[in-house]
Amino acid sequence: MPLGLPVVWSDRHRLHDPGGEVWVGVRTPAAEIPARAEAIRDALAADGARIAGAEGHPDERLLAVHDADLLDYLARAWADWEAAGLPDDPGQDRVVPYVFAHHGLTETPAVPTAPWARPGYFAYDTMTLVGPGTWDAARAAVDAALTAADLVLAGAPAAYACCRPPGHHVTRRAHGGSCYLNNAAAAAALLRDELGRVAVLDVDAHHGNGTQSIFWEDPDVLTGSVHVDPAAGWFPHYLGFAGETGAGDGAGTNLNLPLAPGTGDADWVEAVARLAAWARDGGVQALVVALGVDAAAGDPESPLAVTPDGFRAAGRGLGALGLPTVVVQEGGYDLDALGGLVLETLTGLEKGLAHA
Repeated sequence: MPLGLPVVWSDRHRLHDPGGEVWVGVRTPAAEIPARAEAIRDALAADGARIAGAEGHPDERLLAVHDADLLDYLARAWADWEAAGLPDDPGQDRVVPYVFAHHGLTETPAVPTAPWARPGYFAYDTMTLVGPGTWDAARAAVDAALTAADLVLAGAPAAYACCRPPGHHVTRRAHGGSCYLNNAAAAAALLRDELGRVAVLDVDAHHGNGTQSIFWEDPDVLTGSVHVDPAAGWFPHYLGFAGETGAGDGAGTNLNLPLAPGTGDADWVEAVARLAAWARDGGVQALVVALGVDAAAGDPESPLAVTPDGFRAAGRGLGALGLPTVVVQEGGYDLDALGGLVLETLTGLEKGLAHA
């Protein structure tokens, strides 16, 4: 049987070419490249999936999860960099921060006026470079996630947004982790506003720190993440630990399940099932799945060891919740396996929904 759920897509993802990453001060080839999204689309289309185009959405949907200052910066970052002549002198062809608004420097940093200083106010790493098409691609990725949410609100049991660039590392005020806008958070905020309590369950190999931060005090959005333990040396390093549970009105609405490097199907699928049960017990009315498949054995960006069977089982367990579900693409960097792993997860999700 071909995949039944709609797949939302935008060709505009190709406009974002990060041009590399700066890691420990060295420029290295980028892992988050256009071929990722193309590999996923090719695999799903070969299975007979229906491809739907991403529709534009008003800025208010972005402002529901991001500060206006971050949006304004990202929209202008490349133009300001280019106007300052930085691609010619010193010859940097991407926007790269060199100094950061660290809280140890000041608790009340000013937004810098210099285009070469401003990136360090809004970015928290040197990996997430901005180029001439980055804003348009990131905006299209949010539109893909919101279009998938629209389809679910219109009655589809589930919809998948093939988002690129990914988004789950973006907070309300800062971007990083190869992410520029938080696609999953935008979809969750729309579902929350229309349906009530929502869960965002993140199965990417890396902690969904941005989504956690955005909804940290929100009682109507549960955020759960299963990921490699940051204490073992993995991004985002500073958070993603089990003791982080939310604050204020959102106390108890966050659940992190960090896993040891080398974790395979049994423990990973069990952790995803635990997230699903937690969401069910939390009385949510809809589900957003932040789907990274970089937990797979062989993925170059993660030490986890999940197989295609594990991804299918996890999808089936999430579908068994029987909730309106939006799946938003996050990581996954093994180009040979990426599309097949997404297909396995979505196939499992559909089977779970069919038997819910």
